[in-house]
Amino acid sequence: MMKRLLPAVLLAVPSFAAAAAADCPADGGDIACLRRAYAQPITQWPAAQVEGKVAWREMAAAAAPDLPAPPAPLLGLGTRLFFDTALSASGKIACASCHRPDHAYADAQPVTPGHLGRKGRRNAPALVGVRHAQSLFWDGRAPSLELQALGPIADQAEMAMDINRLPDKLAAISGYAEAFTAAWGDAEISLPRIQAALAAYQRTLAPAPTAFDAFLKGDAQALDDKQLRGLHLYRTKARCMTCHDGPALSDSQFHNLGLTYFGRKYEDLGRYGVTGDNADVGKFKTPTLRNVSRSGPWMHNGLFPSLRGILNAYNAGMFRPRPANAAQAADPRFPVTSPLLAPLQLRPDEIEALEAFLKVL
Repeated sequence: MMKRLLPAVLLAVPSFAAAAAADCPADGGDIACLRRAYAQPITQWPAAQVEGKVAWREMAAAAAPDLPAPPAPLLGLGTRLFFDTALSASGKIACASCHRPDHAYADAQPVTPGHLGRKGRRNAPALVGVRHAQSLFWDGRAPSLELQALGPIADQAEMAMDINRLPDKLAAISGYAEAFTAAWGDAEISLPRIQAALAAYQRTLAPAPTAFDAFLKGDAQALDDKQLRGLHLYRTKARCMTCHDGPALSDSQFHNLGLTYFGRKYEDLGRYGVTGDNADVGKFKTPTLRNVSRSGPWMHNGLFPSLRGILNAYNAGMFRPRPANAAQAADPRFPVTSPLLAPLQLRPDEIEALEAFLKVL
């Protein structure tokens, strides 16, 4: 697995406040101690504990989109396209059918039924904060929102639209010629323009501000005692910041959690399908944890209907499949669970606190 180099800033001598915070009980049970530690500026918070020698980026409040706002006509066009069922072959499915605004732009089903009720293999990922993504889809096969846009539209298990027919289909719908003219200066409707408009809209999908954002901005009472303890566990004993760090709470890397179902009915080889590298078998992109309580069920296949179930699995060190036969044992593609995963030995009350914190992200 490719690992980020540890930045020098993390090797600095800890401040007095951070050193004092290290004296708090490891389980975070001394809330008064935690209140003192986390009342400090974030640069003086207890340093994150991570598995292995990965670099970690400090947390930061979710910000409004920091890219230039798209012109209003282009944004309006992208918004209309995102919510328009005309982009599907059946005229019944829109982008928003699977990426619901009230659900962190994810879906409430493990795998959403698409055209004629067909189902693919993967859960619709949350789109909040997607403007910063450098790779799209669970396997990272699209390097930009523009190149991602037509994938679900053309996929036979999703919207199943013949994309070569899509421009003419939209041209026949009242108002689209005028909308494209307003956005582009003329009425030409083309696939690149459709892609650009959809991408422009998706870049505005910022996470909804939360109590955790208020806490990061200095409101010391924004988190209750259980949530504060969960924050501390997230950063320390639970080692969540190994992969879920930075403003988006994601390292944007690909990891194998042992959910490949190798050689079985629900097999999904993940990143391997893009790179062909045996080391990438079973790896999927780390999702953002922003607004995570709104975006379940979770994982690339929607396997977990509850955050508690996910935490229990991480606490056990996730899954480590073994070859079912000699052929699998000899197969160079047999997936290897990430070495960054290890049993956490969290108690039930610690898992409860961690879950409480996740629910305010």
